[in-house]
Amino acid sequence: MTPTQTLPTMEEQAAALIGLGLHEAAGLSTDGLREHARDLGAAQPSGLLVIHPDRLPCAALVPLLQHREKSGFVVVDLPDLEDFAPLEGMELPPGPVYAAADPDRGDHLANWSPNEAVPALRQAGRWPMTIGEAVQWLLHRPDLLERNRCFMAAGSRLRTSNGDLDPRVPALWISNGTGRDGPERRHAPKVGWCWAGNRHTWLGFASISGRRS
Repeated sequence: MTPTQTLPTMEEQAAALIGLGLHEAAGLSTDGLREHARDLGAAQPSGLLVIHPDRLPCAALVPLLQHREKSGFVVVDLPDLEDFAPLEGMELPPGPVYAAADPDRGDHLANWSPNEAVPALRQAGRWPMTIGEAVQWLLHRPDLLERNRCFMAAGSRLRTSNGDLDPRVPALWISNGTGRDGPERRHAPKVGWCWAGNRHTWLGFASISGRRS
C-alpha cells in the first residue's frame, strides 16, 4: 500500500526546520521563517515549505536525512550536485522560501525513463521535483523513502559546456552498502543518479502541481 503523502502544516514544517537549525544556515530569523510559513500556508495548505537553494545548498541537507538510524549521503560520482539546476522553463519563485504544492512520489511512473516521464508529467499539468525539494520533502516525511519505492528528482539537470543536458538525472534511494558506498552505509538514504534514457522498476518520479512564493 502506498503511504499517504500528506505533510504537516507549513507552520509545523517551519518549526521542524528551525529545530534543525536550518533557518540560521539560510540566513533567516526564527520569526522570519515562521512568518513566511504562515503566509504561504494560508494560500497553499497542502504544500511543502522549501528553503530556496540559493540560501541552502542541497548537499548541506542530505546528511540530515535518516533511515534506520543511518544518515544520508551523496554518491562519490556526483561531486557536481550543486551545479544541477532547474529544467529550462521551470523557474523557482523568488525569495528565501517558497511553497511547492501537492507533492507526490510518482509511483505510477515506475519503470519509465526520465526522458519519458518528464513530458508525461508536464502534459498532466505537473512539474518534476528538483533534488533540493525532494530532500527537503524527506526531512518531514522520511517514511516516503522505501525500498523498491524510491524516486527520481528529474526537475534538476546539469547543462554541459556545449549547452546539452548531462545524461545523469538525480534520484533518491536506499543504499545496499555495496561498491563504493561501503558496508557501513547499508540502509542509508542515498542521493545518486540514473541515466536519462534508462528505466527502473523501483524508481518513480516525484512531482508537484506548482510553486509559489
